[in-house]
Amino acid sequence: MEKGTDFSPPGVPLSQDASGARKRLSTASPALVTGASGFLGWHVARVLLERGYPVRALVRPGSRVDGLDVETVTGDLRDARSLQRAVAGCELVFHVAADYRLWARNPDELYRSNVEGTRNLLEAAKTAGVDRVVYTSTVGCIGIPAGGIGDESTPCGLEDMAGDYKRSKFLAEQVALEYARDGLPVVIVNPTAPIGDHDVKPTPTGKIVVDFLNGDMPAFIDTGLNVVDVRDTAEGHWLACERGRTGERYILGSENLTLAQILQVLAKITGRKAPTIRLPYAVAYCAGACSTAWASVTGTPPRVPLNGVRMARKKMWVTHEKARRELGFNPGPAEAALTRAVEWFRKAGGGAGRGAGPRPANPAAA
Repeated sequence: MEKGTDFSPPGVPLSQDASGARKRLSTASPALVTGASGFLGWHVARVLLERGYPVRALVRPGSRVDGLDVETVTGDLRDARSLQRAVAGCELVFHVAADYRLWARNPDELYRSNVEGTRNLLEAAKTAGVDRVVYTSTVGCIGIPAGGIGDESTPCGLEDMAGDYKRSKFLAEQVALEYARDGLPVVIVNPTAPIGDHDVKPTPTGKIVVDFLNGDMPAFIDTGLNVVDVRDTAEGHWLACERGRTGERYILGSENLTLAQILQVLAKITGRKAPTIRLPYAVAYCAGACSTAWASVTGTPPRVPLNGVRMARKKMWVTHEKARRELGFNPGPAEAALTRAVEWFRKAGGGAGRGAGPRPANPAAA
């Protein structure tokens, strides 16, 4: 097949190897998804099932994937042999899982799972000769110019990463780029702040919705997020698999909103009043420092992680223009995703007010 030429009939999914040659993807072999018991990974698995791909989900002991007809295989990103077993027979790998904690009593755990775990999985994929790997990074690895909008070309380095979670994900992304340079067909996606249904833990973005519903947000700080529907983000993973270029990064985002604007949208959806008190950054920093210091004594996660406060000082505003242009990524409005999130959290918790949604547990994705 000639490089860059598509001779397949319409609707047949295509991939691209390291040389740029296009090839048809097969639905006969399972697609491995890590993190399918978590928020985004669950939706990625759903998208693959809707397209006729059998899904093999890597889960930790005791974890399960609810509501989806998937094959589960028990393993751990830190256990290379378990990953070799998981990848065997797969043509596609979606590495969505991460240890997503803004505080950990032992930060080394984040690096073992996120950095070395990614290396273990990509090495297993390379050995197995998979046709395509989609690695889920984060918008935190995108450079943000002062007072501006970031994109995939904005410079940034490890010194720009606030906290061990961001640093570990930055280093993991470098591992993915290293394997892409060595010939493994890896495409990287950088989701922003997904929101929507099935956010069981919940994620930090989902916790904004939960806290609003529970009346636990009397004030807010001046920060900004790029909010995107989790369903669109999962669809973007598939588009990256089908159309993305090896070794390239694609931001999967939608709307740049301040936290105040997000709360106003939630007020419109729920009929509740949005908080009007803006908390000075210095006050939030002190609260984070005290909460995190106490966590180091008790061993329980802080209510206000200091690294979360540090991250919030910068508005994480980006553009998804590259994904739109190269992948055909076309996300919907943030309000629709926030509406679905509100509805799901209310059902999960039995109504509005206290118990309006699940309380956060360990936010490390399965």
